[in-house]
Amino acid sequence: MASVRIREAKEGDCGDILRLIRELAEYEKLSDQVKISEEALRADGFGENPLYHCLVAEILPVPGELQEPCVVGYGLYYFIYSTWKGRSIYLEDIYVMPEYRGQGIGSKIIKTVAKVALDQGCSQFRLAVLDWNKTAMDLYKALGAQDLTEAEGWHSFCFKGEAMRELAGR
Repeated sequence: MASVRIREAKEGDCGDILRLIRELAEYEKLSDQVKISEEALRADGFGENPLYHCLVAEILPVPGELQEPCVVGYGLYYFIYSTWKGRSIYLEDIYVMPEYRGQGIGSKIIKTVAKVALDQGCSQFRLAVLDWNKTAMDLYKALGAQDLTEAEGWHSFCFKGEAMRELAGR
């Protein structure tokens, strides 16, 4: 098995991150919803006050090979605040290219996010998954995550577009 490295993303990784975001959207059958650009990723994640943080998973070349490491997965997260629990992390996306799944790369990304959460004094980290993605749900449960829909009955809601403008009086 090839060697895998999980590391913090650099500004130069934004092209690969966008490629993987598009692959994830295609996998989730939501490609039409991707509006982000490489420039926005750069500005929002690598400025003075980043709005997100990102980990990338790289396959490292075999020693002696001239090829560069290849980015095959990512985990994009940001800090949130719970009025009941305090400091928290939200894992917005986790994705590994299909041909690299089953090698523990997704688990390594999740474990790295957990380490970041603990290092930053967070009490929890949260994520959401589509209801049909049983493979991901099984992985999260196997790693110790609690399904809040099952356990507490939480449902996620979103205001966007016209609804958000109407709320804002615009």
